Amino acid sequence: MSQRQVLQVFEQYQKARTQFVQMVAELATRPQNIETLQNAGVMSLLRPLLLDVVPTIQQTAALALGRLANYNDDLAEAVVKGNILPQLVYSLAEQNRFYKKAAAFVLRAVGKHSPQLAQAIVDCGALDTLVICLEDFDPGVKEAAAWALGYIARHNAELSQAVVDAGAIPLLVLCIQEPEIALKRVAASALSDIAKHSPELAQTVVDAGAIAHLAQMILNPDAKLKRQILSALSQIAKHSVDLAEMVVEAEIFPAVLTCLKDKDEYVKKNASTLIREIAKHTPELSQLIVNTGGVAAVIDCIGSCKGNIKLPGIMMLGYVAAHSENLAMAVIISKGVPQLSVCLSEEPEDHIKAAAAWALGQIGRHTPEHARAVAVTNTLPVLLSLYMSTESSEDLQMKSKKAIKNILQKCTYLPALEPFLYDAPPNILKYVVGQFSKVLFPWIFRYTSAESGQLSTIYQLRKVTFLYLNSQQSNYE
Repeated sequence: MSQRQVLQVFEQYQKARTQFVQMVAELATRPQNIETLQNAGVMSLLRPLLLDVVPTIQQTAALALGRLANYNDDLAEAVVKGNILPQLVYSLAEQNRFYKKAAAFVLRAVGKHSPQLAQAIVDCGALDTLVICLEDFDPGVKEAAAWALGYIARHNAELSQAVVDAGAIPLLVLCIQEPEIALKRVAASALSDIAKHSPELAQTVVDAGAIAHLAQMILNPDAKLKRQILSALSQIAKHSVDLAEMVVEAEIFPAVLTCLKDKDEYVKKNASTLIREIAKHTPELSQLIVNTGGVAAVIDCIGSCKGNIKLPGIMMLGYVAAHSENLAMAVIISKGVPQLSVCLSEEPEDHIKAAAAWALGQIGRHTPEHARAVAVTNTLPVLLSLYMSTESSEDLQMKSKKAIKNILQKCTYLPALEPFLYDAPPNILKYVVGQFSKVLFPWIFRYTSAESGQLSTIYQLRKVTFLYLNSQQSNYE
């Protein structure tokens, strides 16, 4: 046999390996093929190809593994049990940029499914290597590494702390300053995933100087980047007054309000979420939002959105109104009550209705003037029907009941209370009759003095109320 014939055998073997990994990588993009590939033992066949002498075979094998692991946690667990992770981590530090991107993709695909799988990546020493990749010359390698780190950090505070301890945050902050939009997005997302778990982790992100760089990009024309920027700032601001004030001091207003008019629905939602996380802490922060026109802007945003996009805006109005009479009046003046009433009546989702009910309760609980502003929108009968409906969720029933109680205890606008005398159950009726008693005290005093001891107090009040209404009707006629 000639030398050429011998070498031809090896060439055919290499060609077959190349065709195999390319075909598996292609098949793994289609969900209907996954189970068949798994049953055929594809994992054990791909594993040795990660150390193939041909770089393109290594890279394609890693890509195929990543696509498989990305599909479900069973396949991701098979990667861990197959002892593939140590090979990937070793090669991540040694191989070229194409392999690094593919290997980081596998780590991301495994780590995204559960804390346990993410911990397996940490245990095999991947974090240090991924952090080194954040300093790579190639933006694609940085992006792949940042993505993997973010997917590990998002699960819990312990995994986030491991990412922090590996030294990722300063390099992620540098990544958001890079010119590549895709890298900025992924780095901002990773910072958001780290900051969300605790005040301490958020403070670590702040200490690295992230807020100033994030704030500068709020008006970036790329919608996906804006989503991540607003999310990261929200995750920082939510934890404490001090952190929220640091975000505000970065001069995010009025830029954030501009985002409420964005074409992208999720930019609107994340902007509303950021304003909500700031407003919830103190009256002073809520007043700042009012002064910048934030309440009116959020109300307009609620009117232009649908479904869950409205939710953070609705909650923001409730938080603002809860702080004080003046702030609740600011929501009323900005025509927030009619908008919330529309959400209460027309939104199909119970959790959105529950948020609207809670917000309306926060507005109406302060004074008779506040309660009247809510009552004149015909909101009370809607709240009562939601409370009494068997189709309403438990949370919606509870929040509707609480809102009714809050509003009724301050409401002295009798036309809004009259329907409750006929329809309300006893636990609600007592509040209605109590309010009538405040307005109709002379009548009550005269009637109860004449029939003292014969009727229960609530029944007396209710009877006097009906006598009063009848007399009013007679006078009218």
